[in-house]
Amino acid sequence: MTRGPVDAVVIGAGPNGLVAANALVDAGWEVLLVEANDVVGGAVRSAEVTAPGFCNDLFSAFYPLAAASPVIQGLDLQAHGLEWTQAPDVLTHVLPDDRAAVLHRRPEDTAAGLEEFAAGDGDAWLELCEQWQRVRDPLLDALFTPFPPIRPSVRLLRALGTADALDLLRQAVLPVHRLADERFNGEGAAVLLTGNAMHSDVGPDSAGSGMYGWLLCMLGQDVGFPVPQGGAQRLADALASRFRANSGELLTGTRVTDIEVSGGRATGVRLADGTRVDAKRAVLADVDAPTLYGEMVDAEHLPARFLAALERFHWDNPTLKFNWALREPVPWTAAGARGAGTVHVGVDEAGFVDFAADLSNQRAPRAPFVLFGQMSTADPTRSPPGTESAWAYTHLPHRVASDPHAVDAVAEQVRQLIETHAPGFADTVLAEQVQRPHDLEEADSNLVDGALNAGTSGIHQQLIFRPTPGLGRPETPIEGLYLAGASAHPGGGVHGACGWNAARSALGGSGIVRKRLLSTAWARLLERPGR
Repeated sequence: MTRGPVDAVVIGAGPNGLVAANALVDAGWEVLLVEANDVVGGAVRSAEVTAPGFCNDLFSAFYPLAAASPVIQGLDLQAHGLEWTQAPDVLTHVLPDDRAAVLHRRPEDTAAGLEEFAAGDGDAWLELCEQWQRVRDPLLDALFTPFPPIRPSVRLLRALGTADALDLLRQAVLPVHRLADERFNGEGAAVLLTGNAMHSDVGPDSAGSGMYGWLLCMLGQDVGFPVPQGGAQRLADALASRFRANSGELLTGTRVTDIEVSGGRATGVRLADGTRVDAKRAVLADVDAPTLYGEMVDAEHLPARFLAALERFHWDNPTLKFNWALREPVPWTAAGARGAGTVHVGVDEAGFVDFAADLSNQRAPRAPFVLFGQMSTADPTRSPPGTESAWAYTHLPHRVASDPHAVDAVAEQVRQLIETHAPGFADTVLAEQVQRPHDLEEADSNLVDGALNAGTSGIHQQLIFRPTPGLGRPETPIEGLYLAGASAHPGGGVHGACGWNAARSALGGSGIVRKRLLSTAWARLLERPGR
């Protein structure tokens, strides 16, 4: 059976697919968005999986990149039910000796806390914040637009001057361990920067990790670490609502198995039930690169050199995640952790290096670095009054992730670690759900082996090297087929840029299309200064 034709088929209703679909319908295209799961969202989903009345985010939870993204902010999702809320404090790192470094919304408050770790570190922190204010807008433009970001780079150069621009470029490739050593004397700033860098899979001694740590810390003080009121699903639902309101067609519970190619061009897709959907203009795939090129497209349509490069694709680390319903707030002994939405625990500055080495060497972590989310602290609607909806996760080496007994051993380490810093935590647990790497992949096929970022964030697979060496753009070797998922530049995180870049490339040639696009909310993105 054949249905359609439509102007475009978008595969996958994760945040990037939803953004891409919205951009296309805003331009007047007839769009079919096809999602394999019964609900939209990809890794932006929530549900009651622990106890009645407790909303748990199943994958991602805090969204500084969405709050900073001109792509997401240009969609006016508040008109479709999205409301943001925040915890009193952004993030706290609890050291093994129970000292706590706190990332506050006000840089001055963060600096005051860091001064207690070492004299002069407060002023050094404020210098980093001043640097952020100078480069914020052109830097975010450069991060969220197709490569190469020529105009944002020119604006950065004008804002900084040649000497400071070179300093920023050097800082962008610094390992976060080195950045902390150069700037600070105390451990507080070091663990804040390094812990945020480790939200990616880039280790503390790896090139580029300094940029990740600095960026997330600065965003935390700029836009915070907001959450959608009522659960992560509200963000996905708002994107879907906007798409439908603009005449987009959404098909859930249906998997795309093949992309049809004729004459070197993508002409449609085939669904699992055998139905063919014709696409007159484009197919956009919010899927990981190995799945797109290794399963959905016949190899005969792809250059041999491209396929050879794809064999070197480097996945990020698997994830082990917990979801909890707690009868009361977490009994942290470190007071600084009680008001934070996100808590980092388990390692000191040197411990980050050891943890990264264990991952790199495929060893079970001897001392895991754990990220802990206090969702009711950020959004009291997530659970009954006086209780807490919480989660935690840590990363595993791929070899460990494939061994159920080893995974269970790490899980017990995590529980014991939390109990050490929050005595009595186990007694607060009403219900627990554990999401092992294979559980994450089963729930979202893009999270291959529990990897969250659709490929490493290491510099060898970023920019022009993402997903394979090339131009770092969403175009593929097949005309009319665009990579719209996080395997494309700029990579993982809920910012929508991968989907937006793919849609913009698909729309790119038509002056009429551009005129119609500019008549929508997307105008505020395309017409930002310097574009």
